[in-house]
Amino acid sequence: MPQHVRIGTRASALALTQTGHVADALAALADLEVETVRVRTDGDRLTGSLQTLGGTGVFVTALRDALLDGRCDVAVHSLKDLPTGDAAGLTLGAVPLREDPRDALCARDGLTLAELPAGAVIGTGSPRRAAQLLAARPDVVVVDIRGNVDTRLGRVAGSGTGPGDLDAVVLARAGLARLGRLDAVTELFDPAVMAPAPGQGALAIEVRATEPDDAPLAAALRALDHTPTRLAVVAERALLARLEAGCAAPIGALATVTDDAIRLDAVVARPDGTATLRRSATTPAASEASARTLGAALAEDLLAAGAADLAELGAAR
Repeated sequence: MPQHVRIGTRASALALTQTGHVADALAALADLEVETVRVRTDGDRLTGSLQTLGGTGVFVTALRDALLDGRCDVAVHSLKDLPTGDAAGLTLGAVPLREDPRDALCARDGLTLAELPAGAVIGTGSPRRAAQLLAARPDVVVVDIRGNVDTRLGRVAGSGTGPGDLDAVVLARAGLARLGRLDAVTELFDPAVMAPAPGQGALAIEVRATEPDDAPLAAALRALDHTPTRLAVVAERALLARLEAGCAAPIGALATVTDDAIRLDAVVARPDGTATLRRSATTPAASEASARTLGAALAEDLLAAGAADLAELGAAR
């Protein structure tokens, strides 16, 4: 008999698409009968900016509760939404191969950021994106927006599917790719211009820590885990943890992993974009321990260079 596995997910189109990919992959790797369980989170239920809703964990807590109380056996998250601290009773069962982590501009008339006129209005719900947009183009207006991908794209002038009250929006390329909406992209940002959020483009598959190692699900998760992606996000999240900054902070980080090294690039920005601080570091060893050490060390470098003067960081208190 196949093992019955209930996969918990948010009910947004993007979350369901991501979870569907994970469900298909797990079923192909082991003898599993997969059922999807929709869970409504505070981030789905409440309105307002992520900062006013509490930021870190707003899309995660309800899914973790469903795991712990047995309503589901697996939870699929966008990894950038995960708090950096450990969750009691849970473990990160797999980090699949990461999508391209870059941010994407979706603008009217096929325009790039450089081509948008002065005073152009750009929508994003991310203080990190807002700060880096303003650093690159201080003459544009950035407004806070919420909503699913289609809602945000519908606000771009000329889209024909919404109010069209914005000149552009910025979204993660990974989400657009998973939804088949790369046609909306007018520019992909170089990470040197807009560093992505730690963990952006990656998925996190959480399970209960008591999941038997010899169960079909455990075997499938081990096969699905992508070591270079896991090492990269470990480094990025170690930096975020040392800075004591949540997922809504104006901080970007991107690690690249080769056979024998990990490089981590990071930026801390003033929310209004008037100042940014960029630093990089490399470790010659590619392991989880070295990834954590790298992230923490680069965070110390940023703090020593004045990162806390730019952004509100818990590490500075």
